[in-house]
Amino acid sequence: MTFLEAQRQHAGLAENLRKHDYAYYVLAQPTVSDAEYDRLYRDLLDLEKQFPALATPDSPSQRVGGQPLTGFENVTHLTPMLSLDNTYSETELREFVARVQKLLKTESLDWIVEPKVDGLAISLRYEDGRLTLGATRGDGTTGDNITHNLRTIRSLPLRIAATAPGQLEVRGEVFLTRSGFAKLNAERIAAGEEPFANPRNAAAGSLKQLDPRIAATRPLDVLIYGLGHVPPGTALPEDHASVLEFLRQLGFKTPERTWRCRNADELIRAIHELDEIRGNFPYETDGAVIKLNSFALRKQAGFTAKAPRWAIAYKYSAEQAQTKLKSITIQVGRTGALTPVAELEPVLLAGSTISRATLHNEEDIRRKDIRIGDTVIIEKAGEVIPAVVDVVRELRTGAETEFSLPDRCPECDAPVAKPAGQGGLGVIPRCTNPECPAQLRGRIEHWCSRGAMDIEGGGEVMAAQLVSTRLVHNVAELYDLTLEQVAGMERMGEKSAQNLLAGLEASKKRDLWRLIFGLGILHVGTGVAKALGRSFATLDDLRRTTPEQLGQIPDVGDVIAASLAAWFAEPRNLALVERLRNAGLNFNSSLHTGTHRIQPFSGKTFVLTGTLPSMTRDQATAAIEALGGRVSGSVSGKTHYVVAGDEAGSKLEKAQRLGIAILDQDQFQRLCREAEAS
Repeated sequence: MTFLEAQRQHAGLAENLRKHDYAYYVLAQPTVSDAEYDRLYRDLLDLEKQFPALATPDSPSQRVGGQPLTGFENVTHLTPMLSLDNTYSETELREFVARVQKLLKTESLDWIVEPKVDGLAISLRYEDGRLTLGATRGDGTTGDNITHNLRTIRSLPLRIAATAPGQLEVRGEVFLTRSGFAKLNAERIAAGEEPFANPRNAAAGSLKQLDPRIAATRPLDVLIYGLGHVPPGTALPEDHASVLEFLRQLGFKTPERTWRCRNADELIRAIHELDEIRGNFPYETDGAVIKLNSFALRKQAGFTAKAPRWAIAYKYSAEQAQTKLKSITIQVGRTGALTPVAELEPVLLAGSTISRATLHNEEDIRRKDIRIGDTVIIEKAGEVIPAVVDVVRELRTGAETEFSLPDRCPECDAPVAKPAGQGGLGVIPRCTNPECPAQLRGRIEHWCSRGAMDIEGGGEVMAAQLVSTRLVHNVAELYDLTLEQVAGMERMGEKSAQNLLAGLEASKKRDLWRLIFGLGILHVGTGVAKALGRSFATLDDLRRTTPEQLGQIPDVGDVIAASLAAWFAEPRNLALVERLRNAGLNFNSSLHTGTHRIQPFSGKTFVLTGTLPSMTRDQATAAIEALGGRVSGSVSGKTHYVVAGDEAGSKLEKAQRLGIAILDQDQFQRLCREAEAS
């Protein structure tokens, strides 16, 4: 094949893949099967391998992320990214409308209301239809060049329609979906990492990664809501509503719902309606953005030094409560991480009684000047758990005391390794004693959890008793326990003891990915553990792999590779592995299929919903993954099957709307049997 022939073939493949990406990620209406998409993508990669010059920045192959940067470049926006004035008051909103009407005298005003996405503002520059630059807002004039991370977002077009101006700057918001945020935090907690405080922080942190491969693993999405710089003389729509349609035609995802209003009363009705339905959006919203529709009137209204006079953000008040901060305790996790927790006088918030709230970290406590004895404001607004957001300083008596993170672990009195700067593994303060009772309790509880080795009876209470009685000093010693030892513990009868020992025996047959996850290696969540299970036939194969080789595995990357290498370099960890081997645990992976075999469910995505008559969700997941399939927590156009049991809810309804195949338990088991026989 000549280069020109390859170039033509590559252009056709790239165009097809862009259309399929748009159909799936923007319209949620897939046009091909996963298998067909993967075939097209492999063909594209094969061409680029043969002719490297074809791997241009706008190629679909560039979505996965390239090599890490050494730092961010500052770039200047062609048109400044001004912030909006905001208000929480309907009265102030009416006053804003009156001010604009006074500026524009007798003009009839036409307003657009759209959701205010709680994400990170970005500016995108396209030249001749190709994405050439993506940047953060920064100070409004200058931002950080984050193009390498933005390219990983599937709903963001790397090329736009040929009808676009030769140079075009558009503005939008990058966000994490609610479901994506919940999954990301669950994986971070399981991997021993501090969870993100809210979706906005998670999105911002993802876009500020120097390694785009990390951003590529985050469930980022983007909405485009307006124009930035457009060269003078460019023919464009004359109002905002038409611009949104113009942007949609270019291939951008735009707000799915907007309101057109003529006066203040209609605006207030619109923001009330938005407040009622915003919980159904896939992303967090913290308000409404209100803009004049007409560009001509916007020009007449003009700008202040920092914001347009023709737009305002109406922000919804978060659910808050006021209470007393009685003390600050320290939680020590299984990786040694020290986390400050606010112990509060119980208060009712959002329908539940709250007595504890997160303080995130010592830096956050210092920044907010939170002191023990303060009257504090706690809030539920996209947080994993309630958070202390502010202090009522006027209620201070002088008896309040400042908090300092201890230099020694409150559990074992070992020294605490405090952060030495941003990045690396030292950001979270950690107890330096691997034998710390708190860490050991956490490791045992994690090992026994349903997501790891799934050992019945091995929960928090059992872990605490095993550690306090010194029966167990590591997870391998669980397999040395006798019936007499377990039954002799407090509130443990013989039946309960037998159940625990039976659960331990059953866990010896668990798949390798569960064992890897159960070991509690820093940064290794279930997704990474499964990726390792697909890549390695045995635990020994994984142990012998270099960090450089590990870093090339999908979902792993350099940070996780370094963590794995460091874990296996510790003699006590190698000794633990040998004790587990001698206890008879399974070190083989059923997910590993070699390089040639394609499993029956390869490329298939399942969603489980409701309660199945005689299968647990974990059993159904294991059956799917053993046949090469993937289990997702949400229904989308890329879902192949929904397995529905009793009391299946919104997931079933969405599957029915999208025309996705729905299976009951019998049909699912029959499908598995047929797949196994094929």
